[in-house]
Amino acid sequence: MIAIVKYNAGNIRSVQNALNRLGYESIITDDPSLLRSADKVIFPGVGEANSAMRYLRANGLDEVIRSLKQPVLGICLGLQLMCESSEEGNTTCLGIFPNKVKRFQGDAIIPHMGWNNFEETGGSLFKNIAPSENVYFVHSFYAETGQYTTAVCNYIQPFSAALEKDNFYAAQFHPEKSADIGTLILKNFLEL
Repeated sequence: MIAIVKYNAGNIRSVQNALNRLGYESIITDDPSLLRSADKVIFPGVGEANSAMRYLRANGLDEVIRSLKQPVLGICLGLQLMCESSEEGNTTCLGIFPNKVKRFQGDAIIPHMGWNNFEETGGSLFKNIAPSENVYFVHSFYAETGQYTTAVCNYIQPFSAALEKDNFYAAQFHPEKSADIGTLILKNFLEL
């Protein structure tokens, strides 16, 4: 069973639809026992870090997510919440990855929205994927690069397009909206 974490954030149904297209059934839940017993957990999200973390803490989901032993995939806001902290609302996050999340600064259009290519890739999510492939982003905040960065993209500056540590994986981009490459990335996760 694949469980999609239900919390105070959007974009959950589009992830479920992408899984359906791949032939996988999933449930959307905030039930700790269902999350713990799932074969895989997906932690997607579009929203604001501070209010999302408040919801997670109020419902005990912060501890549940940190304690999961099966493969977990954070997407967009999910990646950011898996980091140590976010400048968005001066938020303390889950701390799964030690990266800090910062707001893009500069003259370019913010949010970073649209297709962009990787500058480098590695790790389990990127099996059979060339570094030059394009994926779809929508974000105003980014995770710094660091020890657990498995894909780098450049918009204003280099940032972590993906992270991987133990059983935790995360993508700043939206694989569910990234056409064939996104489908392959989701498939790589689902086959872990």
